[in-house]
Amino acid sequence: MSDTLTITDNRTGKQYEIPIVDGTIRAIDLRQIKVDPEEFGMMSYDPAYLNTASCRSRITFIDGDRGILRYRGYPIEQLAERSTFLETAWLLVDGELPTPAELDAWTAEIDGHALNGRSALDSHVQALMGGFPKGSHPMGMFLAAVGALSTFFPEAKQVLDAETRRTQMARLIALAPGVAAYACRRSAGRPYVAPDPGLGYTGTFLSMLYKEEGQAYAPHPALERALDVLFVLHADHEQNCSTSAMRSIGSSQADPFASLAGAAAALYGPLHGGANEAVLRMLREIGSVDAIPAFIGRVKSGEGRLMGFGHRVYKSYDPRAKVIKKTAYEVFEVTGRNPLLDVALELEKIALEDDYFVKRRLYPNVDFYSGLIYEAMGFDAGMFPVLFAIGRTAGWVAQWQEMLEDKEQKITRPRQLYMGENTRDYVGADARG
Repeated sequence: MSDTLTITDNRTGKQYEIPIVDGTIRAIDLRQIKVDPEEFGMMSYDPAYLNTASCRSRITFIDGDRGILRYRGYPIEQLAERSTFLETAWLLVDGELPTPAELDAWTAEIDGHALNGRSALDSHVQALMGGFPKGSHPMGMFLAAVGALSTFFPEAKQVLDAETRRTQMARLIALAPGVAAYACRRSAGRPYVAPDPGLGYTGTFLSMLYKEEGQAYAPHPALERALDVLFVLHADHEQNCSTSAMRSIGSSQADPFASLAGAAAALYGPLHGGANEAVLRMLREIGSVDAIPAFIGRVKSGEGRLMGFGHRVYKSYDPRAKVIKKTAYEVFEVTGRNPLLDVALELEKIALEDDYFVKRRLYPNVDFYSGLIYEAMGFDAGMFPVLFAIGRTAGWVAQWQEMLEDKEQKITRPRQLYMGENTRDYVGADARG
């Protein structure tokens, strides 16, 4: 059986054989389909890229129908249970799990960048963020500061040099928590706190958030581990909106700081990184378990929306949501049980049993429980997308590197279907209307 697709153009009666490779056809092969030789040729129309593969990737695999997520072949459940964020970050960037010696060297490299980057954070970034008014959204400050770091490390523009590129990737992973912590503290009107690398990657981030000047700080091990798990779960997710932005901006050979600022801006949107905040708002509006049936009724009638359920890719239970649900219980053992958890659990139970939602294949996604965890750990809702960005930085830089090393990639330039006016002659203002 030939691995081709036969297309008959009923306008001309011509037939075309399009090669099928890895279950796909190349959109450029459609250009040969024409009525007139002078035409541009057939294009595929796919708003929001519902069925377009924009790249070949070896980083993340998703099977949405079966609820499978793997980084470099490793199931997300195993990584969340047994790995750490820094080990997972190495895996995404390098392609293999590190040896003990490689992990030690990688950890030391990240710590070194965090300490060496203090001069930029302590002076320039503080001055930049100091210009934002108290109460500014942390994500707005985060993406502005990341973009500004491009000017502090001008060598980052050498994106085609493998050694320089690798240095900037490690630097971004190292500096993201510090930028995030200062954005949070600036939003709350609190002074910046220097990193303490002796606490580890996630512990240092927590200390930069909660430590008071001159006082010792040690994060609770269970909370530190929970946040590390959340960083692992958010580290990559294939070609989503922000990752596509990272690749698209990077395709112009912009440096990784500028590219990542654009990716963070995409994550800032409420349909992407802000979805877990919407879940919390929904749970608060419901208020109690007794009010759930009435809320479900409003959803079915189109008067409300069930947040935290359904996903563009997953048509079964999001594997990350299963891990987060378990993590939520571990966090609440330390912080105390959030009464909204009972509302969430009952809402999930009803939705998974109700034919209305089952037929629509609406299952809990990663956002359904993560907001409850963040809130229990003391994070304001404005920090939720920033926390997302810290973990996703590893995936963004890994995807950016893969794009630059892919010989098939060029500067991103989608086509369009022009639906506007044809040629018109200019009319002077005095002759209009």
